[in-house]
Amino acid sequence: MRTTRTAAAAAALATAATLALAGCGSDDGGDKAEKPAKVEKAQHKGGTVLDQPFEKPDLTLTDTHGKSYDLIKETKGHPTLLYFGYTHCPDICPLTMSNISVARANAKLSPEQKKKLRVVFVTTDPKRDTPKELGKWLHGQDPSFIGLTGDFDTIQAGARSVGVSVAPSYKKKNGDIVSTHGAQLLAFSPKDDKAHVLYTEDNTGPEILEKDLPKLVEGKNP
Repeated sequence: MRTTRTAAAAAALATAATLALAGCGSDDGGDKAEKPAKVEKAQHKGGTVLDQPFEKPDLTLTDTHGKSYDLIKETKGHPTLLYFGYTHCPDICPLTMSNISVARANAKLSPEQKKKLRVVFVTTDPKRDTPKELGKWLHGQDPSFIGLTGDFDTIQAGARSVGVSVAPSYKKKNGDIVSTHGAQLLAFSPKDDKAHVLYTEDNTGPEILEKDLPKLVEGKNP
């Protein structure tokens, strides 16, 4: 397995400023929140520019067609939005993906820019999110979106490498199954394949992403 997290990224994790853990459902029984990178500046409306950008997670998982998908290889040189969540999520996950879909459709992007953009959704609930179920759910959001599933420990390690907390799914007393995860959306630049911009739950509205996407696809910070 290739080593992707550099010493700089490791230092960023060690000295990070904490962002609140957000996810679908309660975080009772879940892991403590990971610490994202130290930020250079927090915009009033929009993404957070990272002082030390994250390397792409070294993830080889299964896509919605049942084929192996190497995240680093398949998205190399492409502007990439990465989100960890699950299809049974009642609120944040479908809203975030819907916001990205609307922004992608409405942003001032050329057909070539839209073609280059990669939007990757990695499930945090692989036991229920089979390739078929994941594909069906994402197709309802945007057919161009890429869905990945696989071994939970691999997914959790990949999420942690970019400061996103992911805990194993658990069943509540009322029978509901909860998958607790961070709600950060990471934007990777096509220039160096690193995440320079991070969006939190409160800053992923379609109007914000629509404004930022033209710059992100060109490898610029919004």
